[in-house]
Amino acid sequence: CLLSRTWWSDTGCRMVVSVLSKDGRFSGSYLPGPAAGSPEILTSALEGSQQDAGVIPQPTFSFTVHWWPQGMTAFLGQCYVGTKGEETLHALWLMREAADSLTEDWKATW
Repeated sequence: CLLSRTWWSDTGCRMVVSVLSKDGRFSGSYLPGPAAGSPEILTSALEGSQQDAGVIPQPTFSFTVHWWPQGMTAFLGQCYVGTKGEETLHALWLMREAADSLTEDWKATW
């Protein structure tokens, strides 16, 4: 299970992952789908890493997306291979925006 390709989410988001380096690092781009609700958001850069798929057939991965200038999102997940060879990504995400003050910190993480 390799991340190097274009992936689409159930909500229409598109993630394009470049070729993985020998140590599992990758970069690419992320574009929110219609569910993102904001036409102003453009394609954003992503960077991450994946476990060695040669050693672990259903590897875990992580990457971050920088939403300039709003904030950042971290994704953590695993790539699963189905019985017919289909690959599926399952991930959790956490988005952080800059807070104006410590008292506003509670509403900066989604």
